[in-house]
Amino acid sequence: MANRHRDPATGPCPCGTAQPYPDCCGRLHRGDADASTAEALMRSRFSAFAVGDTAYLLHSWHSSTRPARLRPDPGQRWTRLEILGTDRGGLLDTTGTITFRAHYRQAGQPATLTEHSRFTREDGRWVYLDALPH
Repeated sequence: MANRHRDPATGPCPCGTAQPYPDCCGRLHRGDADASTAEALMRSRFSAFAVGDTAYLLHSWHSSTRPARLRPDPGQRWTRLEILGTDRGGLLDTTGTITFRAHYRQAGQPATLTEHSRFTREDGRWVYLDALPH
């Protein structure tokens, strides 16, 4: 599926770092860099949801759990990310978990998704593995 980017070039990155999108998650989405930590990957995946970059979402998903395709809900708009906790996932780690709360609007109504996600390295780069039950 082709990227359906909104043009965030003039504003802060959707991931919440306050850096400009092209210098933050945009570098990862373009393939200019890989995420250095599990949290960086989590942030870049949230941004990919926010800008509609399904190609990046699939690329950053572990091969054993990756769906064949993604069909984002056009009525859902991702608005804010809160990182609630991390366990491992650093520069020298091979696995990590991130607990986060993603804020979105569905049909104009505010909503949240809280998830405890597992990340691992595949071919040397961080990828999303799956979500653990609460």
